[in-house]
Amino acid sequence: MSTRIAFLKGHGTENDFVIVPDPENVIDLPPAAVAVLCDRRAGIGGDGLLHVVRSAAHPEAKTMAPEAEWFMDYRNGDGSIAEMCGNGVRVFARYLQRAGHAAEGDLAIATRGGVKTVHIAKDGDVTVGMGKALLPEGDVTVSVGERSWPARNVNMGNPHAVAFVDDLSHAGDLLSPPPFSPAAAYPDGVNVEFVIDRGPGHVALRVHERGAGETRSCGTGACAVVVAAARRDGADPTATGTPATYTVDVPGGTLVITERPDGEIEMTGPAVIVAEGEIDAEWLATATRA
Repeated sequence: MSTRIAFLKGHGTENDFVIVPDPENVIDLPPAAVAVLCDRRAGIGGDGLLHVVRSAAHPEAKTMAPEAEWFMDYRNGDGSIAEMCGNGVRVFARYLQRAGHAAEGDLAIATRGGVKTVHIAKDGDVTVGMGKALLPEGDVTVSVGERSWPARNVNMGNPHAVAFVDDLSHAGDLLSPPPFSPAAAYPDGVNVEFVIDRGPGHVALRVHERGAGETRSCGTGACAVVVAAARRDGADPTATGTPATYTVDVPGGTLVITERPDGEIEMTGPAVIVAEGEIDAEWLATATRA
């Protein structure tokens, strides 16, 4: 391995990521290395890491290579692997544009949640086709302290529990995962969204992301919230035949989510690259062993 590893830092509505370009998939990034890089005091700092690899060079993405040249090998801040990250896809697309691998317009990006269609607009916003939501059956409850709420089970390629609350402060500090039941509903853990209404077609959320804690934004979480809100509001597009569009305020900014009558969901929001530099590979190896 080279003694220097290139990296960039980016965010989408302040959901921030360490970006490691590695087209041929030659950089070893075990969970401990990812956790060190994402550490906000001892490393670069980020909610997660975007490992940029050509689909043909990654064993999990080879079958998607004919559809999408690039694979978003996404890792949570604790080093664990995640199926999908909506804000991450937008930042991933912005990196590809910056690096000359993509231009304004449409492109496809491979993820563990499937191939995602992306549109880079002239105004700088990025729209991601997030696919369709799955709505597993069964009642789910989430709790914080003495309070408990019924939650909607929504899967956006990763699992979500959406709870509508009276005040976002009721979510507590979100330093640890909110308890949920039944345990069988989410055998691998869950992202939990706490949601309030701000007006017609306008909601706000706080989120505890599995493997990261509370984050400033969660793209798949915002989509899950809109799916849950549309059904609560009697505006299910698959039933009404009319698209449902919601503005979703997250702590780090605003996203616009539309669910179409065919069930496909689109998310639009900003994506920014803020810095680039080099990681000292010797430091990383030493910190990973510590």
